[in-house]
Amino acid sequence: MAVSGIKDSLQQRGVRLTRQRKILLDLIDQSGQHLDADRLYELAREKDPKLNRVTVYRTLKLLKAGGLVDELDLMHHDGDQHYYETRLKQEHAHVICLRCGKIEEFFGDLLKKMRQQIETHFGFDIVLARTEVGGYCAHCQVLRAKELAAAASNDSPTAPAPHRHPRSH
Repeated sequence: MAVSGIKDSLQQRGVRLTRQRKILLDLIDQSGQHLDADRLYELAREKDPKLNRVTVYRTLKLLKAGGLVDELDLMHHDGDQHYYETRLKQEHAHVICLRCGKIEEFFGDLLKKMRQQIETHFGFDIVLARTEVGGYCAHCQVLRAKELAAAASNDSPTAPAPHRHPRSH
């Protein structure tokens, strides 16, 4: 959902779009990143130094409750933070590197087909779907392979101990 759609939705709910709320919405929508509340607060303070942390958390709660913003845990790749993004019209999956935390968004017909299969199989009316896939990006696969090889070489015994026969007396 574009920010203009969110603004309309807020107005329909009788919620005023304050300057501070607009700053947060713009940051969430235009950053191109998945931002947690603390990072949103930092970025928002750059635009309005009077903005306080409580306002950021209240606004996120309001936007989430109104179904305008999604709160994501993104496989807790960086602890227990939650990340925020505006609710898009087109569903997508989040592909998260478990090593470096890189997040990609995957859009495609496969997600639509999966949704249809779930609805058909379970007779389910899906209202919201979130898909997360965790793994290792191409760069981290190379680094992991090197780390695993180094760990394996450190664990292997250097040379077998010579076999000693007991002395006979």
